[in-house]
Amino acid sequence: MRLSSPLSVDDAGASAAPTPRPRLTAAPEPAGPSAPLTGWARARRVLSAYVALTKPRVIELLLVTTLPTMILAQGGFPSLGLVLATLVGGAAAAGSANVLNCYIDRDIDQVMNRTKRRPTATGEISPRAALLFGLTLGVLSLAWLWLVVNPASAWLTAAAILIYVVGYTMILKRRTPQNIVWGGAAGCMPVLIGWSAVTGGVSWTPLVLFGVIFFWTPPHYWPLSMKFRNDYAAAGVPMLPVVAKDTKVAREMVAYTVAMIACTLLLVPVAGMTWVYAVVATALGGWFLWSCLTLLRRANDPARGKLRAMTVFHGSITYLTLLSVAIAVDVFLPL
Repeated sequence: MRLSSPLSVDDAGASAAPTPRPRLTAAPEPAGPSAPLTGWARARRVLSAYVALTKPRVIELLLVTTLPTMILAQGGFPSLGLVLATLVGGAAAAGSANVLNCYIDRDIDQVMNRTKRRPTATGEISPRAALLFGLTLGVLSLAWLWLVVNPASAWLTAAAILIYVVGYTMILKRRTPQNIVWGGAAGCMPVLIGWSAVTGGVSWTPLVLFGVIFFWTPPHYWPLSMKFRNDYAAAGVPMLPVVAKDTKVAREMVAYTVAMIACTLLLVPVAGMTWVYAVVATALGGWFLWSCLTLLRRANDPARGKLRAMTVFHGSITYLTLLSVAIAVDVFLPL
């Protein structure tokens, strides 16, 4: 299953030259004639394609961390209007960043089996239309947050879009195996945005939450990169699992997970969480660390069986969801 990287890299993942951009080719023609679509069916298909560009499942995961942070900032449930305004603005901003990511990466998306059906890769949505859609979503989301929520949340949201689109997609992704580490900071921004929506600013508590998600991101995303390393290698994207051995990747996952657990426990004194949250955070952290250690043992000894990297990937989503629920519930405990 190990694929050697087409890049000139060492085992630490240092690239000797910039990654060339794969050549953009025309979308394949349909295999045969199909019945013409009615006006309504055509409109639904186009709408579905635009929605797909926003990566709704990614947006859901981002919003999972926003609401508990708002509850923690409020010390209870914030006004429904503020919650809805923040979630709508955040979803639109995340959608904007994702659409622009699809626009920029349409060449490598054509090469990767996991992404070749994206509307910008198939040609269903033209590059110009995708660019205009992404920019429009971004402008509207920032204006919405500025006018309906507050300027601090709008500025933080603008920073999140820039980190993901410029920092990750345009600069880091094709150049360094540490792309998801630093580019993943964009996925940490919703906790700062959610906190600022309630308080108008940022304090130590959201910064600790930022650290939780920052250290969670590599052990969350690298298992997916392990599963699709052939795709990334073919596209010339130097994800760490492409340029380094599985044992190195698994060791780094364990290290990041330990740092993540430390941040979750640091939240207890910083945010005044109860012992209930502390117990739940410890149990969840131990479970996720065990899954990463299991991956490391399998990488060290192939006789133990397949890596089952996607088990860790799906487990990471469950972990973050349950931790977010624990944060929200803890606020209402009479302890």
